[in-house]
Amino acid sequence: MMFRTLEQSSGRTSRVVRLAACLLILIPGISLAQTYRSGQHVEPAYEGWRQNPDGSYNFMFGYMNENWEEEPDVPIGENNFFSPGEADRGQPTHFLPRRNRFTFEVTVPADWGDRELVWTLNVNGEERKAYATLRQDYLVDNMVIASETGSLGAGTSSPESRANIPPVLTVQGDRVRTARVGEPVNISTHVWDDGLPERRRESTNTEEELTSRMMRRPSQVTVGKINGLFLSWNVYRGEGNVTFDPPLPKPWEDTRAAANSPWGELWLPPEVPEDGVYEVNATFDEPGTYVLWGRADDGGLYHDGYLTVHVSE
Repeated sequence: MMFRTLEQSSGRTSRVVRLAACLLILIPGISLAQTYRSGQHVEPAYEGWRQNPDGSYNFMFGYMNENWEEEPDVPIGENNFFSPGEADRGQPTHFLPRRNRFTFEVTVPADWGDRELVWTLNVNGEERKAYATLRQDYLVDNMVIASETGSLGAGTSSPESRANIPPVLTVQGDRVRTARVGEPVNISTHVWDDGLPERRRESTNTEEELTSRMMRRPSQVTVGKINGLFLSWNVYRGEGNVTFDPPLPKPWEDTRAAANSPWGELWLPPEVPEDGVYEVNATFDEPGTYVLWGRADDGGLYHDGYLTVHVSE
């Protein structure tokens, strides 16, 4: 992975750090951007809607956690609810850092009409709302998803991107499990993909490539993402810390160059197991009920799966 490449020698690491410092100077205002590690709110986001074969609709939601480090836990209730109707519509209660797009979907009936569905979040004392409607300009298809997440440039497409279909994630074994604090839970996940969009990075980063990427100006006005199949597991609901081994790529837009994130400039897509089965161990540090969220992402499109774990002392 890229981390090994950056750490091969102290001299080389120093050169990369100096290049990063130069980049901050060359891009006006970037060093003055106001960002926060913790203490800020989470902005719920309505991403759009798509219709199901039976005539019903799926409203698609994500969020922007204004913190770079804090991952707030907000139980379903007065600080995390939908209206009208049921407060719990399957939304997360654990919020990863920064921008998370197309995180979950809520199904509404075919006769929904012009009503609004409202998601309300109150985090760190600030209340925010997202309003979902069936307005035509919120219609989402695969090209919109690929563009919004950075796989494509804004308003562009290609024969490859139009042919792409989402990967298929299958959690093997029971979907509800029990464990004890400190006891690893093995998660076997099979991921099938059609190989599109094609992988955009080789499996190594040479010093020349690192220099080029660190100094390259942004090539598109929207967020940029490196195409390549990966699997990520994270906490969706549950208030304790969960450690995943081996560490997996982030599903959120961490744009820092050396982040283990497809939105980071130096990221390399991981190797795909020959049999398509990923083995991951999850270890919990507190008792409770956890919902773990798995996402298979090929760069342009994604597929999600969930696992519930009841953890005792």
